[in-house]
Amino acid sequence: MHERERHRLILKLVSEQGLARVGQLAEALGVSEPTVRRDLNRLAGLNLLRKVRGGAEAMTQRMPQEIAGRPFAVSQSINTEKKRRIARKAVQLCRDGEAIIINGGTTTYMMAEFLHDRQLQILTNSFAMAERLLAGSANRVIVPGGEIYREQSIILSPFDNDTTQSHYASKMFMGAQGLAPPGLIEVDPLLIRAEQKLINQADQLIVLVDSTKFRQRAGLILCPLERIHTVITDDEVEPAAVKMLEAAGVEVIIAEAEERSSTAA
Repeated sequence: MHERERHRLILKLVSEQGLARVGQLAEALGVSEPTVRRDLNRLAGLNLLRKVRGGAEAMTQRMPQEIAGRPFAVSQSINTEKKRRIARKAVQLCRDGEAIIINGGTTTYMMAEFLHDRQLQILTNSFAMAERLLAGSANRVIVPGGEIYREQSIILSPFDNDTTQSHYASKMFMGAQGLAPPGLIEVDPLLIRAEQKLINQADQLIVLVDSTKFRQRAGLILCPLERIHTVITDDEVEPAAVKMLEAAGVEVIIAEAEERSSTAA
């Protein structure tokens, strides 16, 4: 088993169980205990887990099983219309000729539909989005080097210094598993490393989340609210969530249902 795959499985097991022993991990992965200990040292050094006597524990509370490791195709079928409205609003913030970053995710992926007649420079780690943009738009598309993370359709680089470090953007668009007072929440530590590298390359961070994402609390903090410039969400968001964001200086854009928008007009 490749080291990267071992690390992913170790982090998944530790996150699901909260605490995992070396022997248990060695048996689950089919490798020796010394190999597991080396992997734990490496992951602890990256602050992705915490070493304890005889094993490792998660950095935060246990994540819900139904959320951990949800495949891209499954997530894509959830709250589809809300995500589409949010994606349309996001594209309206883009100006032709602008350099932007679009992170992999099911909501950000829907931006591709509204980008077909635009002329932007787009850096994306979403394999699915890159394919769609290349086939149906005149945008310049750039992807980082790395390995394709099949379930999430994301390209991940194992290196700290990769092609993303050479690209600068005025805006970065990204989704998240959750949004809470501490900040953006993700559940996959390997994805967090890739996302943090991209965030550092953009002026404005624009987060696309439907209203259900404000209920998610378990996971790892990707970045604090103060780093976010704008949040785009749907019209079912609770007033308390909007108040929380605005108190942190975050602009909130509501993507209303089409029938509600036309009625108001």
